[in-house]
Amino acid sequence: MAVVGRRDGRNFGYGRQLSYAGPQALKDMFGGGHYGTVKAHSDRWRAFVKWCRSEQGPGINDARQIDRKVLADYAAYLRNVVGHGDLAVSTAQNRLSSVNRTMAALRGDQCVKLPSPSKALGMQRSGVRQSMPQGQDREQVKHIVDELCSRDQRRAAAIVLLARATGMRLREAILADLPRLSREANNLGRINVQDGTKGGRAGASAPRWIAVGDHVREALRFSQQASPAGSRKLIAPHESYLNLLQEIIRPARDILHAHNLKGFHELRAAYACERYEQITQHRAPIKGGQCCQVNRHLDRVARRQISYELGHGRIDVVAAYIGGQS
Repeated sequence: MAVVGRRDGRNFGYGRQLSYAGPQALKDMFGGGHYGTVKAHSDRWRAFVKWCRSEQGPGINDARQIDRKVLADYAAYLRNVVGHGDLAVSTAQNRLSSVNRTMAALRGDQCVKLPSPSKALGMQRSGVRQSMPQGQDREQVKHIVDELCSRDQRRAAAIVLLARATGMRLREAILADLPRLSREANNLGRINVQDGTKGGRAGASAPRWIAVGDHVREALRFSQQASPAGSRKLIAPHESYLNLLQEIIRPARDILHAHNLKGFHELRAAYACERYEQITQHRAPIKGGQCCQVNRHLDRVARRQISYELGHGRIDVVAAYIGGQS
């Protein structure tokens, strides 16, 4: 429902309900693409709308009534929730950022926004993992894979195996060129993660080699068996990425949650912790390891290697997977 040169109506022309208007404006802003981004912003916008309608909120249902004071009041509410330990600082910041983005989509300008979500909250996100990654126990992973297979979710099971064995992101596992990776595994004893990578990385300009062990070989073998006919990947030739997310990934998440796994990304963190322990012979910091005190150089070597294997350009990002340097 695009608005054409008309932003003077209720919710700037996007309908009568605030909860509906925001997601519609975001879809227009992103041209119908970036499904995951639109969904994330939309979910956070709906949390804002819920507050607007609550006793603490301003009781409005029209985006034209939202001004900087409303946003500042929402930031104060979130600050209070974080202070009570009911919300992470990062989640609160993401909610404010999404409200900024959605307001820009609705209004068509940047006139009503919080310039700095972190300053509005008065808190800085740490970027350091505070809880042990789920999915480290391979028995737990096996149970998840078995249940996915029993529900005819073999492709989702393959993604779980690839993420745990190689640290691939969800998109990377879905779009991986499986025959190429299998050839590399057999001929070179390592694989180069190149497909579906974040930030436009491509080809030999950004190699990302990962050593191959039994778990990687098994994940690749299973994934090739689960690959749709006529495809080299876990997505069928005429299947859209959006449909795969909706029809395969979304129901698979419910099974992950039932087995105490927050999501596919946790498997990346489990991989990172395992690699840290292989490289340093110490437990990961989030698991109580003391390598950073005993041998700071070795700790840094491990972090640099893990950053490379996960496809990050910065070593400090690794703290979000394995814990900080205390």
